[in-house]
Amino acid sequence: MSNAALAPVEFDPLSETFFDDPYEVYRRLRDEAPVYYNRHYGFWALSRYHDVLAAHRDWQTFSSTHGATIDQLTDPQAEQVLSASIIFMDPPEHDRMRRLVSRVFTPKAIADLEPLVRGLVAKYLDRLVGERRVDLLADFAAPFPVEVISAMLGVPEGDRQQIRHWTDAMLSREPGNPKPTRESMEAAMYQAAYLYELAREKRRNPADDMLSGLVATGLSDEEVAGFGGLLAAAGSETVTKLIGNGIVCFDRNPSEWAKILDDPGTLPLAVEEILRYWAPSQYQGRWSTVAPEWGIASTSPARSRCRSGSATASTRVSGPRSRASRAGWRSKRSGPATRAIRSTSRGFAGCTCRTSPASATSPSRFPPDHYPRALRRPHSRIVR
Repeated sequence: MSNAALAPVEFDPLSETFFDDPYEVYRRLRDEAPVYYNRHYGFWALSRYHDVLAAHRDWQTFSSTHGATIDQLTDPQAEQVLSASIIFMDPPEHDRMRRLVSRVFTPKAIADLEPLVRGLVAKYLDRLVGERRVDLLADFAAPFPVEVISAMLGVPEGDRQQIRHWTDAMLSREPGNPKPTRESMEAAMYQAAYLYELAREKRRNPADDMLSGLVATGLSDEEVAGFGGLLAAAGSETVTKLIGNGIVCFDRNPSEWAKILDDPGTLPLAVEEILRYWAPSQYQGRWSTVAPEWGIASTSPARSRCRSGSATASTRVSGPRSRASRAGWRSKRSGPATRAIRSTSRGFAGCTCRTSPASATSPSRFPPDHYPRALRRPHSRIVR
């Protein structure tokens, strides 16, 4: 047995080892330390499916009001300085916000966006026609998602890529350092100020867009700006990672891509399986208000992190088969019926990509090979 196998499992979310491939660390956490304490950063981590699910459902114990990232959770003043964003709220404030924004996110409103989305995707793909070599992330997966979400929000066309650049800078961290850089803080301030002024403009001159719709619900300008910032980030960089992960998955598994070509109707299920298999969002930070016990004589006080990327990869739990698994999308790295994570997390954490929007029960035929490091930008190892 190797020395590495004998050594206790070490979980450092800011390390290059974890960044290269988190799934072996997740496996060892589930097997050896399902309630893991990181002394260096001062947080507890849950990695098994039932523990993660229970924590997501128990907002009274695991609060969102202290932030979601390590730097926020370790800051005693975080609750006083966090923005008015739904992901930093617990009920009843979260319930109030959710009721208001649900008026904007109706099924019809989302369906009406299809021509816009199709047009933007076609625009960026058309630019690649005739090229012998392209960078699918830089030339396609990175620029188009922010165009979609920004258009939905009502951001003027000339400012949309700036939203992406601010988001990338905001989420950037240095290896081994959970605190934002000076550039990160400046980007956060610039984007917050921009969206606040845009919310005020929508109040003066409403248009047919989501920010105007949020203003009309009675939210304050600060609340509208906070929700706009959340959507701008969650609706852009996570989509970029999803597309990149999907490209690598299908490149490594051409037989699975052949299934899509044979039956394009299976594509929505394939997208859900990729979301589960290589989740764009790997964890959700919470602040535990008490010291709960998890059945193994371990407690989890103060700062806690729910590893949804581990929970959706778990082979320990089985559940009712999802639409994706019934359709033949299966993988060796099996996960439970994680649709429950998506629905319950929305109940207390809002419409956020901080929980893996996974839905497959049994795994797909994608093999458990290495995590696509090249597709996760440096900032994503820290805050998503």
